[in-house]
Amino acid sequence: MSKVAGTLFTRYARLLVVAALLLASFAVVSGSASAEGRHPSGAVYTLTNAVAGNEVAVFDRASDGTLTPAYTVPTGGLGTGSSLSSQGALAISDSDRWLFAVNAGSNDISVFDTGSRGEKDTAINASIDNSDHQHRLRLVARVASGGTHPVSVTSNENTLYVLNAGVPNNISGFRVSNNGNLAPINGSIQPLSAADTGPAQVQFSTNGRVLVVTEKATNKIDTYLVNSQGRAGEPIVQASAGVTPYGFAFDNRNHPIVSEAFGGAANGSAASSYSLNNAGILTTVSASAPTYQTAACWVAISKNGRYAYTANAGSGNITGYSIGRDGSLELLDPSGITGVTGAGSAPTDVAVSSDGRFFYSLDAGTHAFSGFAIGHDGSLTPVGTTTGLVPGSVGLVAR
Repeated sequence: MSKVAGTLFTRYARLLVVAALLLASFAVVSGSASAEGRHPSGAVYTLTNAVAGNEVAVFDRASDGTLTPAYTVPTGGLGTGSSLSSQGALAISDSDRWLFAVNAGSNDISVFDTGSRGEKDTAINASIDNSDHQHRLRLVARVASGGTHPVSVTSNENTLYVLNAGVPNNISGFRVSNNGNLAPINGSIQPLSAADTGPAQVQFSTNGRVLVVTEKATNKIDTYLVNSQGRAGEPIVQASAGVTPYGFAFDNRNHPIVSEAFGGAANGSAASSYSLNNAGILTTVSASAPTYQTAACWVAISKNGRYAYTANAGSGNITGYSIGRDGSLELLDPSGITGVTGAGSAPTDVAVSSDGRFFYSLDAGTHAFSGFAIGHDGSLTPVGTTTGLVPGSVGLVAR
């Protein structure tokens, strides 16, 4: 081999080595990205609602939005084994530390320590080592609900309220201590508009001054003023804008967005929005904005407050709305179909992840979760379906 040829060969060999190193580096980076996509960065919770013993089922949420079954923790109470026909069977505290769960079969409430210490920052959640669950849920309290058949809970700072659907219907308040114990608030038990109203949900307004309750059977919405001691006053009973008001959520400007199932009429459901003042008075903004779908019963709102979503149990899909600054609603899609969970899926409870990136529905018909990535325009892109839920599961919280 000539000297020139040898030199060329040496240079060529070096180029091959460099190329090999670059390919190896690319493979490592690609592998890391894939691993990151699978690394737990949050969690999704639901209740098994089992008659023999209620449990919280925990699913790891990966950074790509997919879910993996992780573990279950007994609540110490009992479920009913079937739908509670409500929204809010599970709720998480403002601090992200406490998870509250209803035990409709044993008429009590369970409190879990999530392992968080008050930080809702997603970076904190991402740092939690879910792979070996060092921060797994821990049951810290269980108390009587102040009525029978509790179906919904809501919290604001250190105050918790429960909606009891047993006859007579009522709401009941508790003080949440620094260690998660619940103490009944004297005088906080208040009735609904009648003894048996088919109550669906209780929730605090964004400023914590008002409680709102929907009544499916009477087409009423109750509001309660809450004083500085956390005690709710008597109900202010108002007519719903539409038929069968069900689940609801507040946008960032304190507008309640309420789903309306319209008695399950085919393609007849809707959603209404309201303004709510500090006197507890509701004023309709958008009255029964149609979904063109069936049985809109549950509602979730994007973290930026710009989009609302209803789960349409009778149609197997999700309807999205844009929310105006005044609380007005406008369909994202003329058909009313923003996301599809599938025929027979019967999507019920819904939630948006704490980082605002993903939307989840609990599909009661197929015993599965449907997950979607939320676009900047409110669109929903499927990220996967997770099967294996216990029949009768209720409630949904996404961290």
